[in-house]
Amino acid sequence: MTFSVLSKAAAAPLPQSEALALPAVQRYDAVDALRGVAMVWMTVFHFCFDLSHFGLWSQNFRVDPFWTTQRTFIVSLFLFCAGLGQAIALHQGQGWHRFGRRWVQIAGCALLVSAGSFVMFPGSFIYFGVLHGMAVMLLIARCTAGWGRWLWLAGLVAVALPWAAQQLLAGVWADAAPWFNGRALNWLGLVSRKPFTEDYVPVLPWLGVLWWGLAAGQWAMRARRGWLQWQLPVVVRPLATLGRWSLSYYMVHQPVMIGLLMAVVWLTGRT
Repeated sequence: MTFSVLSKAAAAPLPQSEALALPAVQRYDAVDALRGVAMVWMTVFHFCFDLSHFGLWSQNFRVDPFWTTQRTFIVSLFLFCAGLGQAIALHQGQGWHRFGRRWVQIAGCALLVSAGSFVMFPGSFIYFGVLHGMAVMLLIARCTAGWGRWLWLAGLVAVALPWAAQQLLAGVWADAAPWFNGRALNWLGLVSRKPFTEDYVPVLPWLGVLWWGLAAGQWAMRARRGWLQWQLPVVVRPLATLGRWSLSYYMVHQPVMIGLLMAVVWLTGRT
């Protein structure tokens, strides 16, 4: 079939029955608002971290369970929402071209995060943080979306694998630990110790959370779409707006807060 024939076929209007069968492209405010909650929580967390970094509030974000547990919940909520979003996009017929454009944006922002963090934290810059991990995990999720209900089990395996690897690398596979702990492979998450970096979101176990979000989204689109179409109260709608612009907000919020705190430190003469 020639290109001209294909072009005419693509341009021809669909029969009414086929057009009605195509899912309508729409936003789901409940999912956007849930993502917005993650963004607000993340902002509060990062602001507290910045206060500690500038010596305005002494906290240990690396080992204090109050902070490490919050980080786990924030990242989990963010990635779960990413899985929900992929389920909705696939249901609405999102092709690889549109997915690819969004993926390039995420990957590009991940590189910017690495560059910016290298300026501020050269000894612990972010080489595989949440955006780096998401870029890899979204590709995997896209290719495995057809697993259906098996995504629940796959997610459980993904969450359990790092724990199993830690036991093996600290025991019978101890000789292999330097390889898996090195930067060339530690992005997988199969490590015996976490690397020293400002943000570390390896593929495992976090892919499991994104898979669960994808599975939950597929189930909701089939059986409980009303949950996703819930009409938000007026007071909550700003969260949905924030959730729609999550990537832009993510890239802007830290430079703004850091800049403001640097000004405060300079004006108050703190060192």
